[in-house]
Amino acid sequence: MKVAFIGMGTMGVGMAMNILKADHELTVHNRTREKEEPLAAEGANRAASPQEAAADAEVIVICVSDTPDVEKIILGDNGVIHGACRGAVVVDNSTISPGATRRMADRLAEKGIDMLDAPVSGGSEGAQNGTLSIMVGGEARAFERALPILEAMGKTITHVGPIGAGQVTKAINQIVITGTYLTMAEGLAIGMKAGLDMDKVLQAIGGGAAASWVLHNRGRNVIANSYPLGFRLSLHHKDLNIALETARELGVTLPATALVAQMENGLIERGYGDDDISAIARVIREQSGLD
Repeated sequence: MKVAFIGMGTMGVGMAMNILKADHELTVHNRTREKEEPLAAEGANRAASPQEAAADAEVIVICVSDTPDVEKIILGDNGVIHGACRGAVVVDNSTISPGATRRMADRLAEKGIDMLDAPVSGGSEGAQNGTLSIMVGGEARAFERALPILEAMGKTITHVGPIGAGQVTKAINQIVITGTYLTMAEGLAIGMKAGLDMDKVLQAIGGGAAASWVLHNRGRNVIANSYPLGFRLSLHHKDLNIALETARELGVTLPATALVAQMENGLIERGYGDDDISAIARVIREQSGLD
């Protein structure tokens, strides 16, 4: 298939590389143009704008940071809407506002262009390995057309409902992992304060009901008090604000999510926004006298 990919960030490079490895014809664009170079070296074409990237593409994939970025890429002066052909499918892998997603889908539909909101989970490792979980909202016919591209990027691909449903599902995902990161930090802090062998602790609890991707992949971050980037804390904070806004609209209370959002806000103000999300543990470690 002819595919355009816009957004060469921490997640995007790996995702686009896997599309290329699946033998699709790929055109890439990024606001900072030099970030296109690793893909070009592997055979991808380069485009000067989202409009140019979208021209002749059957599927246009977007993976950027926030709602205003997606709106500019799709609807801006040199946006996808001005270059995409009737019948093309826009797949937005970003995590953004469900309401904004529905509005953009309506604008694209006026031009005969379908849109899927398809946020992802699995971190930079999942992006590189093609094992992401992808939660997709949109029309079934558009989902079927885009499925070969989704399958190049992810392992668990679920069509969860109409447009916007993918973003709501991602909000649920971020809420659930929020509690996991916080309680992992709390539990491991007890072990460290008690002087336990933390490798053995991880082995013991990782084989029981407490086992999780977060514990397996990020537990040692907490123990070492080192938080190399997997998923940026500042981006998770943005996601939690989307989740909290969605909850307000639906009349749902999220006390644990609100607490972690406040903790993350303090960490960002102290300069830790570019750390991995597991840096939430900094607060627990400090308040527990570990640092």
